[in-house]
Amino acid sequence: MSQRPGQAGATRACPHCKTTILDSATVCPSCRHYLRFDDKAQTVETTRALQVEGEIRHPSEGGAWEYSVVLTIRDDEGNEVSHQVVGVGAIHPGDARTFTLAVELTPTNDMRRMPKRPNSRSRH
Repeated sequence: MSQRPGQAGATRACPHCKTTILDSATVCPSCRHYLRFDDKAQTVETTRALQVEGEIRHPSEGGAWEYSVVLTIRDDEGNEVSHQVVGVGAIHPGDARTFTLAVELTPTNDMRRMPKRPNSRSRH
């Protein structure tokens, strides 16, 4: 659910790569292009709340391995907020891939808490 511009969580499309990004972003987290240079683009301290990194190395024998990187985000009640395939590929014998997941938090001036959406799925 997208919020109105100016509200915490409001989104827009990056004009460079078309990825959905936060309306408040001054740099696109996907293509890393600068989005604003005006006075509103003040430096805001970002906190890296989570970072996980791991490497998968294919042994020198056997056939290639295919992979799908799937990202699922759930709210505090376990309801799925987003589910995306963010990358696919293959790892050939002797090759390796490193995967990094980072979650960055940026404070806002919006002190309001958004009302919870009605639960569309029942949890068992």
